[in-house]
Amino acid sequence: MAIDRTQLTRRGFLGVGVAAGIITLTACGSDSDKKPGGGGGGAADLVMTVWGGDTDKTTYQQRIDALVKKFPELKVKLQLIPGDGYAQKVQTMIAGGKGPDIMQVAENVNVYSSKNQIMPLDDLAKKAGLDLEQRFGSIGKIYSYQDKVYAIPDRSGAMIVYYNKGLFDAKGIKPPTADWTWDDALSAFKELTIPGKQWGYGGGGWWAQWWSFVYQNGGKIIDDAGKPAVATDEVIEALQWTGDLVFKHGVVPTPKQFADMGADVGADGAFANGKLAVNTTGFWGISGLAKSKIDWNIAPLWRGKEQAVTAFGSGLAISRTAKNPEAAFKAIEFLTSPEAQQKIIATGEDVPASIEVQKSNAFLKPAWMTKPVDMNVFAESSSFVYRAPFIPAWNEMQKAFDDGLADFWLGKKDARTSLTAIQQRLETIVKPAG
Repeated sequence: MAIDRTQLTRRGFLGVGVAAGIITLTACGSDSDKKPGGGGGGAADLVMTVWGGDTDKTTYQQRIDALVKKFPELKVKLQLIPGDGYAQKVQTMIAGGKGPDIMQVAENVNVYSSKNQIMPLDDLAKKAGLDLEQRFGSIGKIYSYQDKVYAIPDRSGAMIVYYNKGLFDAKGIKPPTADWTWDDALSAFKELTIPGKQWGYGGGGWWAQWWSFVYQNGGKIIDDAGKPAVATDEVIEALQWTGDLVFKHGVVPTPKQFADMGADVGADGAFANGKLAVNTTGFWGISGLAKSKIDWNIAPLWRGKEQAVTAFGSGLAISRTAKNPEAAFKAIEFLTSPEAQQKIIATGEDVPASIEVQKSNAFLKPAWMTKPVDMNVFAESSSFVYRAPFIPAWNEMQKAFDDGLADFWLGKKDARTSLTAIQQRLETIVKPAG
Protein backbone atom coordinates (compact mmCIF):
# COMPACT_ATOMS: atom_id res chain seq x y z
CA MET A 1 0.00 0.00 0.00
CA ALA A 2 1.54 3.28 -1.06
CA ILE A 3 0.90 6.14 1.33
CA ASP A 4 2.23 9.65 0.88
CA ARG A 5 3.50 11.20 4.11
CA THR A 6 1.84 14.48 3.12
CA GLN A 7 -1.45 12.72 3.72
CA LEU A 8 -0.68 10.58 6.78
CA THR A 9 2.07 10.59 9.36
CA ARG A 10 2.70 6.93 8.70
CA ARG A 11 0.90 3.67 8.21
CA GLY A 12 1.85 2.31 11.61
CA PHE A 13 1.31 5.48 13.63
CA LEU A 14 -1.98 6.80 12.36
CA GLY A 15 -3.23 3.88 10.38
CA VAL A 16 -5.50 3.82 7.37
CA GLY A 17 -9.20 4.47 7.88
CA VAL A 18 -11.51 1.58 7.08
CA ALA A 19 -15.23 1.84 6.61
CA ALA A 20 -17.00 3.90 9.23
CA GLY A 21 -17.67 2.05 12.45
CA ILE A 22 -15.83 -0.78 14.15
CA ILE A 23 -14.86 -4.12 12.67
CA THR A 24 -14.94 -6.80 15.38
CA LEU A 25 -13.16 -10.13 15.11
CA THR A 26 -13.07 -12.73 17.84
CA ALA A 27 -10.77 -15.58 18.78
CA CYS A 28 -11.68 -17.69 21.75
CA GLY A 29 -10.91 -20.84 23.65
CA SER A 30 -13.31 -23.71 24.14
CA ASP A 31 -16.52 -23.17 26.10
CA SER A 32 -15.07 -25.06 29.04
CA ASP A 33 -12.30 -22.47 29.31
CA LYS A 34 -14.61 -19.47 29.53
CA LYS A 35 -14.55 -17.98 33.01
CA PRO A 36 -15.31 -14.52 34.34
CA GLY A 37 -12.33 -12.15 34.21
CA GLY A 38 -10.77 -11.17 37.51
CA GLY A 39 -7.70 -9.52 38.91
CA GLY A 40 -5.44 -12.49 38.31
CA GLY A 41 -3.78 -13.77 35.16
CA GLY A 42 -6.04 -16.78 34.57
CA ALA A 43 -9.05 -17.09 32.29
CA ALA A 44 -10.27 -13.81 30.85
CA ASP A 45 -12.38 -12.18 28.17
CA LEU A 46 -10.28 -9.40 26.63
CA VAL A 47 -11.02 -6.61 24.15
CA MET A 48 -8.16 -5.31 22.01
CA THR A 49 -8.49 -2.13 19.93
CA VAL A 50 -6.26 -1.26 16.96
CA TRP A 51 -6.45 0.96 13.90
CA GLY A 52 -5.59 0.10 10.32
CA GLY A 53 -6.66 -1.47 7.06
CA ASP A 54 -7.17 -4.95 5.65
CA THR A 55 -3.56 -6.09 6.10
CA ASP A 56 -3.58 -4.90 9.70
CA LYS A 57 -6.88 -6.67 10.37
CA THR A 58 -5.54 -9.93 8.96
CA THR A 59 -2.22 -9.76 10.76
CA TYR A 60 -3.55 -8.86 14.19
CA GLN A 61 -6.14 -11.62 13.93
CA GLN A 62 -3.48 -14.18 12.99
CA ARG A 63 -1.46 -13.16 16.03
CA ILE A 64 -4.48 -13.34 18.31
CA ASP A 65 -5.31 -16.79 16.94
CA ALA A 66 -1.77 -17.90 17.80
CA LEU A 67 -2.16 -16.43 21.28
CA VAL A 68 -5.42 -18.26 21.95
CA LYS A 69 -4.00 -21.51 20.61
CA LYS A 70 -1.19 -21.28 23.15
CA PHE A 71 -3.34 -19.91 25.97
CA PRO A 72 -6.88 -21.27 25.40
CA GLU A 73 -8.05 -19.77 28.69
CA LEU A 74 -7.95 -16.35 27.03
CA LYS A 75 -10.72 -15.03 24.84
CA VAL A 76 -9.78 -11.96 22.75
CA LYS A 77 -12.11 -9.75 20.74
CA LEU A 78 -10.31 -7.56 18.19
CA GLN A 79 -11.91 -4.22 17.37
CA LEU A 80 -10.53 -2.39 14.33
CA ILE A 81 -11.35 1.32 14.55
CA PRO A 82 -10.81 3.85 11.72
CA GLY A 83 -7.56 5.74 12.30
CA ASP A 84 -9.09 9.20 12.11
CA GLY A 85 -11.52 8.44 14.93
CA TYR A 86 -9.43 6.07 16.99
CA ALA A 87 -8.31 8.34 19.85
CA GLN A 88 -11.76 9.82 20.40
CA LYS A 89 -13.40 6.40 20.34
CA VAL A 90 -11.10 4.71 22.86
CA GLN A 91 -11.15 7.73 25.18
CA THR A 92 -14.95 7.67 25.13
CA MET A 93 -14.89 3.95 25.90
CA ILE A 94 -12.52 4.48 28.84
CA ALA A 95 -14.52 7.43 30.18
CA GLY A 96 -17.61 5.24 30.14
CA GLY A 97 -15.87 2.53 32.13
CA LYS A 98 -15.83 0.16 29.16
CA GLY A 99 -12.38 0.78 27.75
CA PRO A 100 -10.47 -1.92 25.89
CA ASP A 101 -8.23 -4.20 27.90
CA ILE A 102 -5.44 -3.87 25.35
CA MET A 103 -5.09 -0.84 23.07
CA GLN A 104 -2.70 0.16 20.32
CA VAL A 105 -0.94 3.46 20.95
CA ALA A 106 1.75 5.44 19.18
CA GLU A 107 3.34 8.88 19.51
CA ASN A 108 0.32 10.15 21.40
CA VAL A 109 0.77 7.53 24.12
CA ASN A 110 1.25 10.17 26.78
CA VAL A 111 -1.96 11.94 25.87
CA TYR A 112 -3.47 8.85 27.50
CA SER A 113 -0.96 8.29 30.31
CA SER A 114 -1.07 11.91 31.50
CA LYS A 115 -4.85 11.55 31.90
CA ASN A 116 -4.54 8.25 33.77
CA GLN A 117 -6.30 6.45 30.92
CA ILE A 118 -3.68 3.70 30.61
CA MET A 119 -1.72 1.79 33.24
CA PRO A 120 2.03 1.79 33.99
CA LEU A 121 3.41 -1.61 33.04
CA ASP A 122 6.75 -1.76 34.87
CA ASP A 123 5.57 -4.06 37.67
CA LEU A 124 3.76 -6.39 35.28
CA ALA A 125 6.83 -6.58 33.03
CA LYS A 126 9.07 -7.32 36.00
CA LYS A 127 6.72 -10.02 37.27
CA ALA A 128 6.64 -11.60 33.80
CA GLY A 129 10.43 -11.45 33.52
CA LEU A 130 10.22 -9.39 30.34
CA ASP A 131 13.49 -7.57 29.66
CA LEU A 132 12.46 -4.70 27.39
CA GLU A 133 15.98 -3.76 26.30
CA GLN A 134 16.88 -7.35 25.50
CA ARG A 135 13.76 -7.89 23.39
CA PHE A 136 13.49 -4.49 21.72
CA GLY A 137 16.89 -2.80 21.97
CA SER A 138 17.09 0.98 22.28
CA ILE A 139 13.33 1.46 21.85
CA GLY A 140 12.41 -0.82 24.75
CA LYS A 141 11.20 2.04 26.93
CA ILE A 142 10.27 4.50 24.21
CA TYR A 143 6.65 4.64 25.40
CA SER A 144 7.47 6.07 28.82
CA TYR A 145 6.26 9.03 30.86
CA GLN A 146 7.76 10.30 34.09
CA ASP A 147 10.04 7.24 34.27
CA LYS A 148 7.20 4.74 33.92
CA VAL A 149 6.56 2.49 30.92
CA TYR A 150 3.02 2.72 29.54
CA ALA A 151 3.21 0.54 26.43
CA ILE A 152 5.26 -2.36 25.14
CA PRO A 153 6.79 -1.88 21.66
CA ASP A 154 4.99 -3.93 19.03
CA ARG A 155 5.90 -2.49 15.62
CA SER A 156 9.01 -0.39 15.10
CA GLY A 157 11.08 0.34 12.04
CA ALA A 158 13.55 3.16 11.50
CA MET A 159 13.19 5.70 8.73
CA ILE A 160 15.43 4.47 5.94
CA VAL A 161 16.99 5.68 2.72
CA TYR A 162 15.54 4.47 -0.57
CA TYR A 163 17.90 5.01 -3.48
CA ASN A 164 17.67 4.55 -7.23
CA LYS A 165 20.50 2.15 -8.09
CA GLY A 166 20.34 2.94 -11.78
CA LEU A 167 20.88 6.68 -11.23
CA PHE A 168 23.71 6.06 -8.79
CA ASP A 169 25.44 3.61 -11.14
CA ALA A 170 25.11 5.98 -14.09
CA LYS A 171 27.04 8.63 -12.15
CA GLY A 172 29.51 6.18 -10.65
CA ILE A 173 28.41 7.11 -7.13
CA LYS A 174 28.66 4.48 -4.41
CA PRO A 175 25.38 3.66 -2.59
CA PRO A 176 24.50 5.58 0.58
CA THR A 177 25.72 4.23 3.90
CA ALA A 178 25.34 5.11 7.58
CA ASP A 179 28.78 6.70 7.35
CA TRP A 180 27.70 9.33 4.87
CA THR A 181 27.89 12.84 6.33
CA TRP A 182 25.67 15.79 5.50
CA ASP A 183 28.37 16.96 3.10
CA ASP A 184 28.52 13.53 1.45
CA ALA A 185 24.76 13.53 1.02
CA LEU A 186 24.66 17.03 -0.44
CA SER A 187 27.51 16.28 -2.83
CA ALA A 188 25.71 13.19 -4.13
CA PHE A 189 22.40 15.05 -4.40
CA LYS A 190 24.05 17.75 -6.53
CA GLU A 191 25.57 15.21 -8.90
CA LEU A 192 22.27 13.37 -9.22
CA THR A 193 20.18 16.47 -9.97
CA ILE A 194 19.19 17.48 -13.49
CA PRO A 195 17.44 20.88 -13.12
CA GLY A 196 13.74 20.69 -13.84
CA LYS A 197 13.86 16.98 -14.66
CA GLN A 198 15.45 14.94 -11.88
CA TRP A 199 16.31 15.69 -8.26
CA GLY A 200 18.82 14.21 -5.87
CA TYR A 201 16.51 14.00 -2.87
CA GLY A 202 12.82 14.07 -2.01
CA GLY A 203 13.24 16.49 0.89
CA GLY A 204 13.04 16.62 4.66
CA GLY A 205 9.91 18.64 5.34
CA TRP A 206 8.23 15.93 7.39
CA TRP A 207 8.88 16.13 11.15
CA ALA A 208 10.31 12.60 11.14
CA GLN A 209 12.96 13.68 8.66
CA TRP A 210 14.13 17.05 9.91
CA TRP A 211 13.93 15.98 13.54
CA SER A 212 16.41 13.22 12.66
CA PHE A 213 18.77 15.89 11.37
CA VAL A 214 18.23 17.90 14.58
CA TYR A 215 19.30 15.00 16.78
CA GLN A 216 22.19 14.23 14.41
CA ASN A 217 23.34 17.80 15.02
CA GLY A 218 23.28 17.46 18.80
CA GLY A 219 19.96 19.28 19.21
CA LYS A 220 16.71 18.30 20.89
CA ILE A 221 13.11 19.27 20.38
CA ILE A 222 12.39 18.98 24.11
CA ASP A 223 15.35 19.21 26.50
CA ASP A 224 16.10 16.89 29.42
CA ALA A 225 14.16 19.17 31.75
CA GLY A 226 11.03 18.80 29.61
CA LYS A 227 11.21 22.29 28.14
CA PRO A 228 11.00 23.25 24.44
CA ALA A 229 14.46 23.78 22.93
CA VAL A 230 13.79 24.52 19.27
CA ALA A 231 15.41 27.97 19.12
CA THR A 232 18.88 26.60 19.85
CA ASP A 233 21.69 26.89 17.31
CA GLU A 234 21.76 23.11 16.80
CA VAL A 235 18.08 22.92 15.85
CA ILE A 236 18.20 26.07 13.73
CA GLU A 237 21.24 24.82 11.81
CA ALA A 238 19.62 21.45 11.11
CA LEU A 239 16.35 22.95 9.89
CA GLN A 240 18.13 25.54 7.74
CA TRP A 241 20.26 22.80 6.16
CA THR A 242 17.07 20.96 5.28
CA GLY A 243 15.45 24.05 3.76
CA ASP A 244 18.58 24.98 1.84
CA LEU A 245 18.39 21.68 -0.03
CA VAL A 246 15.32 23.14 -1.76
CA PHE A 247 15.87 26.87 -2.12
CA LYS A 248 19.66 27.25 -2.09
CA HIS A 249 20.98 24.08 -3.69
CA GLY A 250 17.99 23.07 -5.82
CA VAL A 251 18.46 19.35 -5.14
CA VAL A 252 14.92 18.91 -3.77
CA PRO A 253 11.75 19.82 -5.73
CA THR A 254 9.95 22.97 -4.64
CA PRO A 255 6.26 22.66 -3.69
CA LYS A 256 5.38 23.95 -7.17
CA GLN A 257 7.62 21.40 -8.86
CA PHE A 258 5.99 18.63 -6.88
CA ALA A 259 2.57 19.97 -7.86
CA ASP A 260 3.61 19.96 -11.52
CA MET A 261 4.28 16.21 -11.27
CA GLY A 262 0.57 15.57 -10.74
CA ALA A 263 -2.15 15.75 -8.13
CA ASP A 264 -1.13 14.31 -4.75
CA VAL A 265 2.33 13.30 -5.97
CA GLY A 266 4.75 13.62 -3.08
CA ALA A 267 8.25 12.30 -2.58
CA ASP A 268 7.16 8.65 -2.36
CA GLY A 269 5.38 8.81 -5.70
CA ALA A 270 8.11 10.88 -7.35
CA PHE A 271 10.74 8.34 -6.29
CA ALA A 272 8.68 5.44 -7.66
CA ASN A 273 8.39 7.35 -10.95
CA GLY A 274 12.15 7.79 -11.22
CA LYS A 275 12.14 11.55 -10.56
CA LEU A 276 14.22 11.29 -7.36
CA ALA A 277 17.53 9.58 -6.70
CA VAL A 278 16.96 9.36 -2.93
CA ASN A 279 13.92 9.32 -0.67
CA THR A 280 13.68 8.88 3.09
CA THR A 281 10.60 7.19 4.49
CA GLY A 282 9.49 4.10 6.38
CA PHE A 283 8.99 0.40 5.73
CA TRP A 284 5.71 1.00 3.93
CA GLY A 285 7.64 2.43 0.99
CA ILE A 286 8.62 -1.12 0.04
CA SER A 287 5.07 -2.14 -0.85
CA GLY A 288 4.63 1.19 -2.62
CA LEU A 289 7.47 0.25 -4.96
CA ALA A 290 6.15 -3.20 -5.80
CA LYS A 291 5.05 -2.14 -9.30
CA SER A 292 7.76 0.45 -9.93
CA LYS A 293 10.07 -0.13 -12.87
CA ILE A 294 13.10 1.49 -11.23
CA ASP A 295 15.99 -0.52 -9.79
CA TRP A 296 16.09 0.40 -6.09
CA ASN A 297 17.47 -0.66 -2.74
CA ILE A 298 17.58 0.66 0.81
CA ALA A 299 20.26 1.93 3.19
CA PRO A 300 20.49 3.45 6.68
CA LEU A 301 20.10 7.20 7.08
CA TRP A 302 23.32 9.20 6.83
CA ARG A 303 24.83 10.91 9.88
CA GLY A 304 25.57 14.42 11.12
CA LYS A 305 27.83 15.08 14.09
CA GLU A 306 26.39 11.83 15.40
CA GLN A 307 24.03 9.13 14.19
CA ALA A 308 20.32 9.50 14.89
CA VAL A 309 17.15 8.46 13.13
CA THR A 310 13.42 8.48 13.75
CA ALA A 311 11.67 5.18 14.40
CA PHE A 312 8.06 4.61 13.39
CA GLY A 313 5.90 2.22 15.29
CA SER A 314 3.24 1.51 17.81
CA GLY A 315 2.94 -0.19 21.15
CA LEU A 316 0.39 -2.13 23.15
CA ALA A 317 -1.00 -0.60 26.34
CA ILE A 318 -3.54 -1.61 29.01
CA SER A 319 -6.40 0.76 29.74
CA ARG A 320 -7.22 1.76 33.30
CA THR A 321 -10.61 0.05 32.98
CA ALA A 322 -9.12 -3.37 32.19
CA LYS A 323 -10.78 -5.96 34.44
CA ASN A 324 -7.84 -8.34 34.34
CA PRO A 325 -4.54 -6.48 33.84
CA GLU A 326 -2.42 -9.57 34.42
CA ALA A 327 -4.24 -11.52 31.73
CA ALA A 328 -3.99 -8.52 29.40
CA PHE A 329 -0.24 -8.31 29.98
CA LYS A 330 0.07 -12.06 29.43
CA ALA A 331 -1.48 -11.48 26.02
CA ILE A 332 0.80 -8.51 25.28
CA GLU A 333 3.89 -10.44 26.33
CA PHE A 334 3.03 -13.16 23.81
CA LEU A 335 1.95 -10.80 21.03
CA THR A 336 5.32 -9.02 21.23
CA SER A 337 7.31 -12.26 21.42
CA PRO A 338 9.39 -13.42 18.43
CA GLU A 339 6.92 -16.24 17.78
CA ALA A 340 3.96 -13.90 17.28
CA GLN A 341 5.93 -11.05 15.74
CA GLN A 342 7.05 -13.16 12.79
CA LYS A 343 3.51 -12.84 11.46
CA ILE A 344 3.98 -9.05 11.15
CA ILE A 345 6.62 -9.49 8.47
CA ALA A 346 5.04 -12.62 6.96
CA THR A 347 2.08 -10.52 5.80
CA GLY A 348 4.26 -7.54 4.87
CA GLU A 349 2.39 -5.39 7.41
CA ASP A 350 5.32 -3.67 9.10
CA VAL A 351 8.64 -4.05 10.91
CA PRO A 352 8.34 -6.16 14.08
CA ALA A 353 9.72 -4.45 17.18
CA SER A 354 11.51 -7.67 18.20
CA ILE A 355 15.22 -7.36 17.45
CA GLU A 356 15.44 -11.14 17.17
CA VAL A 357 12.86 -11.18 14.40
CA GLN A 358 14.50 -8.24 12.60
CA LYS A 359 17.70 -10.31 12.43
CA SER A 360 15.96 -13.55 11.40
CA ASN A 361 15.71 -15.02 7.91
CA ALA A 362 11.95 -14.57 8.11
CA PHE A 363 12.55 -10.81 8.06
CA LEU A 364 15.71 -10.62 5.97
CA LYS A 365 14.25 -12.76 3.19
CA PRO A 366 10.44 -12.58 3.41
CA ALA A 367 8.59 -14.90 1.07
CA TRP A 368 6.71 -12.03 -0.59
CA MET A 369 9.84 -10.06 -1.55
CA THR A 370 10.30 -10.19 -5.32
CA LYS A 371 13.79 -8.64 -5.54
CA PRO A 372 16.97 -8.57 -3.44
CA VAL A 373 16.60 -5.85 -0.82
CA ASP A 374 19.01 -5.27 2.06
CA MET A 375 16.50 -5.75 4.88
CA ASN A 376 19.32 -5.84 7.42
CA VAL A 377 19.18 -2.04 7.21
CA PHE A 378 16.38 -2.01 9.81
CA ALA A 379 18.33 -3.93 12.43
CA GLU A 380 21.42 -1.84 11.69
CA SER A 381 19.43 1.38 12.09
CA SER A 382 17.88 0.27 15.39
CA SER A 383 21.17 0.93 17.17
CA PHE A 384 20.94 4.69 16.59
CA VAL A 385 17.24 5.42 16.95
CA TYR A 386 16.78 8.53 19.10
CA ARG A 387 14.03 8.77 21.67
CA ALA A 388 11.39 11.12 20.33
CA PRO A 389 9.63 13.37 22.85
CA PHE A 390 6.21 11.71 23.11
CA ILE A 391 4.88 14.43 25.40
CA PRO A 392 1.23 14.80 26.50
CA ALA A 393 0.94 17.91 24.31
CA TRP A 394 2.10 16.02 21.21
CA ASN A 395 -0.81 17.08 19.02
CA GLU A 396 -0.55 20.73 20.04
CA MET A 397 3.20 20.65 19.48
CA GLN A 398 2.83 19.28 15.97
CA LYS A 399 0.24 21.95 15.13
CA ALA A 400 2.68 24.62 16.33
CA PHE A 401 5.29 23.26 13.92
CA ASP A 402 2.83 22.94 11.04
CA ASP A 403 1.63 26.53 11.48
CA GLY A 404 5.01 28.03 12.30
CA LEU A 405 6.94 26.41 9.46
CA ALA A 406 4.41 26.97 6.67
CA ASP A 407 6.29 29.99 5.31
CA PHE A 408 9.67 28.36 5.89
CA TRP A 409 8.79 25.45 3.63
CA LEU A 410 7.76 27.98 0.96
CA GLY A 411 11.11 29.73 1.21
CA LYS A 412 9.61 32.92 2.67
CA LYS A 413 11.25 32.79 6.12
CA ASP A 414 14.53 31.49 7.49
CA ALA A 415 14.89 28.83 10.18
CA ARG A 416 15.93 31.20 12.98
CA THR A 417 12.93 33.49 12.53
CA SER A 418 10.51 30.58 12.28
CA LEU A 419 11.87 28.59 15.21
CA THR A 420 12.14 31.61 17.49
CA ALA A 421 8.41 32.20 17.04
CA ILE A 422 7.62 28.51 17.47
CA GLN A 423 9.68 28.40 20.67
CA GLN A 424 7.53 31.15 22.16
CA ARG A 425 4.36 29.30 21.22
CA LEU A 426 5.61 25.99 22.58
CA GLU A 427 6.49 27.57 25.90
CA THR A 428 2.78 28.26 26.39
CA ILE A 429 1.60 24.72 25.60
CA VAL A 430 4.41 22.39 26.69
CA LYS A 431 4.63 21.96 30.43
CA PRO A 432 7.67 20.17 31.91
CA ALA A 433 6.84 16.90 33.61
CA GLY A 434 7.10 17.05 37.36
